[in-house]
Amino acid sequence: MRHVFGPVPSRRLGQSLGIDPVGLKVCNWNCVYCQLGRTAPLVDERREYVPREEVLAEVEAALAEHAPGEIDWVTFVGSGETCLHTGLGWMIRQVKRLTELPVAVITNGSLLYQPELRDDLAPANAVLPSLDAGEARLYRTINRPHPQATYERLVQGLMDFWTDYPGKLWVEVMLLQGVNDDEQSLRRIGSVLGRIRPDAVHLLLPTRPPAEPWVRPADEEGVARAAAILGEVAEVVHPAEGEFDLGDSDDIVDAVLGVITRHPMRQDELERALADRKGTDVQRALQLLAESGRAKVIERHGVRFWSPAAARFVDGERSGPSR
Repeated sequence: MRHVFGPVPSRRLGQSLGIDPVGLKVCNWNCVYCQLGRTAPLVDERREYVPREEVLAEVEAALAEHAPGEIDWVTFVGSGETCLHTGLGWMIRQVKRLTELPVAVITNGSLLYQPELRDDLAPANAVLPSLDAGEARLYRTINRPHPQATYERLVQGLMDFWTDYPGKLWVEVMLLQGVNDDEQSLRRIGSVLGRIRPDAVHLLLPTRPPAEPWVRPADEEGVARAAAILGEVAEVVHPAEGEFDLGDSDDIVDAVLGVITRHPMRQDELERALADRKGTDVQRALQLLAESGRAKVIERHGVRFWSPAAARFVDGERSGPSR
């Protein structure tokens, strides 16, 4: 399948069937921690990046292939910025006609200032936007947004969205060591969150291969500091361990690319997923993947990850952020 993948394990969403409505790195942010590499060029225009009917047909087929209990959530999560697709609202409504499973949308939140997008997201059961900084300078350092995507617009959009949204608002904060895990940065984030008042704050760590090699997750002290400062609604979300469903495609390279294009996999995760496929020779499958030219191995801090070949990672830079 081109647009639907998994289900993949998620600590918050259980076994999540993913829907990607945009192409690889179609995004208006260029986050230093992005697991899919750098964004080039930045895109800030909403349009129909892939045919909505094609996406819906794949969702219907994927739902039919899985027994009750094998999927916990249906999640719109782009390999870029999910909300750049103008048909998102239509797709959410159509998916909810197909299944009683809850629907989530993972987004950077930068387009929530648009009333039409807020209407599009209204039927979703949960929306998970990002807030990695408490002021504009650090926002530019971490998220490296499109020039039109200002910090003030991001915060106002979050506040306007939460005014009328009937579902759950779970704000994500990515904690980066030496960047936004100090007391001052966290108190500024907490001040903004106090204005938004979401249902929950999810504290995340960049455990997948970050775009920039200098990025490291906050250490135990930084995580504890964040949990204390950001209050009772803050929850540390550690990576989920579980099964990655590679589907039953006859082309093993296509099957793996369907997942790693949105969710790079550690070498051991990929080997386990391949071993779970009936009749699959794991080492032969890895060889085919390497020889295809469509995937590559990225190493971050001694861990090997499989990622799409088109993802833009730089290994030679070791300096920290410009602040």
